Amino acid sequence: MEITSMQPPKLEHFFDEDSYLRPYRDDFVARYRQMQDILHHIDQHMGGLENFTRGYEYFGFNQSKDGSITYREWAPAAANLALIGDFNQWNRHSHQLKKNEYGVWEIVLQPNSDGTPAIPHASIVKIEVTSIHGDKVDHISPWIKYAVSSKNSSIYDGIYWQIPQPYVFKYPRPKKPLSLKIYECHVGISSPEPKVASYNNFRENILPRIADLGYNCIQLMAIMEHTYYASFGYQVTNFFAASSRYGTPEELKSLIDTAHSLGIIVLLDLVHSHASKNTLDGLNQFDGSDACYFHDGPLGTHPQWDSRLFNYSSTEVRRFLLSNLRWYMDEYMFDGFRFDGITSMLYRNHGMQGFSGNYEEYFGHNVNNDAIVYLMLANHFLHSFYPDIVTIAEDVSGMPGMCREVAYGGLGFDYRLAMAIPDMWIKMLKEEKDEDWKMGHITFTLTNHRYKEKVIAYAESHDQALVGDKTIAFWLMDKDMYTNMSKLSELTPIIERGLALHKMIRLVTFGLGGQGYLNFSGNEFGHPEWLDFPRVGNNESYSFARRQYNLVDDGLLRYQYLYQFDKEMMHLEDTYPWLSSDDNYVSCKHEEDKVIIFERSGLIFCFNFHHHKSFSDYLIGIGNPGKYRVVLDTDQEKFGGQNRIDRTIDHFTSPKPWHNRKYSTQIYMPCRTALVLVKTED
Repeated sequence: MEITSMQPPKLEHFFDEDSYLRPYRDDFVARYRQMQDILHHIDQHMGGLENFTRGYEYFGFNQSKDGSITYREWAPAAANLALIGDFNQWNRHSHQLKKNEYGVWEIVLQPNSDGTPAIPHASIVKIEVTSIHGDKVDHISPWIKYAVSSKNSSIYDGIYWQIPQPYVFKYPRPKKPLSLKIYECHVGISSPEPKVASYNNFRENILPRIADLGYNCIQLMAIMEHTYYASFGYQVTNFFAASSRYGTPEELKSLIDTAHSLGIIVLLDLVHSHASKNTLDGLNQFDGSDACYFHDGPLGTHPQWDSRLFNYSSTEVRRFLLSNLRWYMDEYMFDGFRFDGITSMLYRNHGMQGFSGNYEEYFGHNVNNDAIVYLMLANHFLHSFYPDIVTIAEDVSGMPGMCREVAYGGLGFDYRLAMAIPDMWIKMLKEEKDEDWKMGHITFTLTNHRYKEKVIAYAESHDQALVGDKTIAFWLMDKDMYTNMSKLSELTPIIERGLALHKMIRLVTFGLGGQGYLNFSGNEFGHPEWLDFPRVGNNESYSFARRQYNLVDDGLLRYQYLYQFDKEMMHLEDTYPWLSSDDNYVSCKHEEDKVIIFERSGLIFCFNFHHHKSFSDYLIGIGNPGKYRVVLDTDQEKFGGQNRIDRTIDHFTSPKPWHNRKYSTQIYMPCRTALVLVKTED
């Protein structure tokens, strides 16, 4: 078949939207053709995607209705595999596996004489792998569905998990939200107590808070099992096992089911960009070689992350990863994924060189086409089988087509994280006085994304909260948060400024920054300090590995102000949906006045960042004539403000053109204050 007949069917439309991509036609066509060749191979030789993506029903442990257990592993370089565990008193000779011509090892365990399975539920199982050099190492099955920390060491043990009464989901998945408002969270730190919190605690105590705030999506971090807690879940050891630190698989399912009952969808923070280099309880050297699931040699190691890199050109690796996606969709009823570390996957130097925007950086030898094709394949599969799914790419490079459908030559993601936005805020807070902030720079960064590309805007995420950095609240108020966040204490200039700018930063990001919004747990109320997981360097302390929700529950503390503002901000978007609207126009970015005015979906957003200057009759341009009234402002007393804005005043437009708008009106804009107006009638 000619390569031209294998090009993406809507590629020409994509080129019409961005003609600078035309010189790279061959690259787009080659990627698409490679994906089509893989799909053809899967259809012809693997039973199609329906069968191929259910690898967990063939590999690993699978128990039949008669009680027999079939165990299979792909370990092409191994010399021998022996199944060991509590069930056979760790006898290394009694349960030898047999290898077929495809490198797949297999054993069938018949039920006991009383009909019970040969391996009891919740018992420890491992596989002794003998390499071609004669080395013997006890591994955990790559397909293990539950793993726990060993009683005698930090190494994890694989657990045969076949619960007699599996969890039955009670609630259907909610519909995919048009306006995606994400609450990024980590189950283990979701408690004020210095300990590892549980799935049950999150379900009972945190989900109601999230629903109250008005978020319609949670993004769960650190769910895929990871032996090193301080890795924040990004050094995955057991890909099919939900972390046992927080409870059982059934308790995670109950958490997700409860979220669905509240109308909240659940995304998994997915790590397919790399894997832990652990050998005894991870994927590394599973068959005794340096390859198997990974590239051999330098290509298989990430030098900065000290982890292993998948061989995306391998059929069995694709089966493993695609089945991993399906496992979490079908078994746990997740609603989508945030794909972590996409930039590292896309480029052979892992994107460490930085990006100027030159299109040559996105094509050529440095690009890892196998990884790109895997991501195209993953999105093709997910969106074909789960039409309401949400996929988000964590990519800082700005690769063209990241969030365009595969049919256009894109990678198929729904959203990209707008990572330049939090970088901007933190850089400004670190290096500049707010008197020197550039309004044009703020609006440019908030709106800078590719045509028809949907992005998730956020002022800060877990990245900014980690030790070595500070949250926005801590950058703004620092040590004063320890002494002056009580309503009984003096409202110092630092706290007053911090509360005001915290609200304004979040509102302008939420209002203008993208087609979705993200907040990291606790940051909505200005969580103090930073995140630091227990490790040798902090004497294994949990003091900073927690979220102090008790602060917002204390009626005498000023954290309530920020919480209430975030809540009203979320609910305002429910009433006047703007995230799903591309109808926005920045009419004013006045550097001397420190004013930003923009319209979006019929709302007028007004920001006065000036540190001391208020404007009594500030003229603003408006696209549609009529009567307008303030529906949200940061200066309300319940938000810690001074109540300087009278929300009963009607603002009538005049036919005087202003700032490229046909109409205008005048408003009162106190310093360090933001307000939102809505048209009430014609």
